[in-house]
Amino acid sequence: MKDRAGAAELIRLLRKAYPEASCSLDHRSPYELLMATILSAQCTDERVNMVTPALFRKYPGPAELAAAPLPEIEALIRSTGFYRNKALSLKEASRAIEEDFGGKVPRTMEELLTLRGVARKTANVVLGSAYGIAAGVVVDTHVKRLAFRLGLTRETAPAKIELDLMKAVPKDDWIWFAHALVLHGRAVCDARKPLCGRCPLAPLCPKNGVK
Repeated sequence: MKDRAGAAELIRLLRKAYPEASCSLDHRSPYELLMATILSAQCTDERVNMVTPALFRKYPGPAELAAAPLPEIEALIRSTGFYRNKALSLKEASRAIEEDFGGKVPRTMEELLTLRGVARKTANVVLGSAYGIAAGVVVDTHVKRLAFRLGLTRETAPAKIELDLMKAVPKDDWIWFAHALVLHGRAVCDARKPLCGRCPLAPLCPKNGVK
């Protein structure tokens, strides 16, 4: 695993390559980001961004979505996959936001985790990108894969990976760092055919024999 100096240099190179990395899910409010993040499970952000405009036009807030018939929600989000379970999560999370939190998406990890369909990844996305609160590091499939490949963790469980990243990455960079790794995973560090010849992180990558 990389020491602090190695991690700091990797972060420096990543910052140089992706200085403005941010959330790729389209949203206009913490509520829209929460709903979009729930939909993004096992689905691309691009697909979610195609689905959410119609969803939010019809159901612009938690009160409207909580009152919506499940079949209508399912029809709108079908193309994101696992649409029955996701529809129930959207509806129940919206109901809880309306009834338990006064119609506002909560601003703490503990409260967010009480919502249906919300685990630490989703909560970290909302806290970081909607509220600017660094409660942890988002660990999605890209972050999990790249953190291991780049020698930032030897763990495979998301919760343990997150702990390693929180130790390796300065807290001020937690929100940006996950978005930067996602962008790098999509653009360069593909799971099967990484473009090592054009990778700005190649000088520090264990794949190239660097420890």
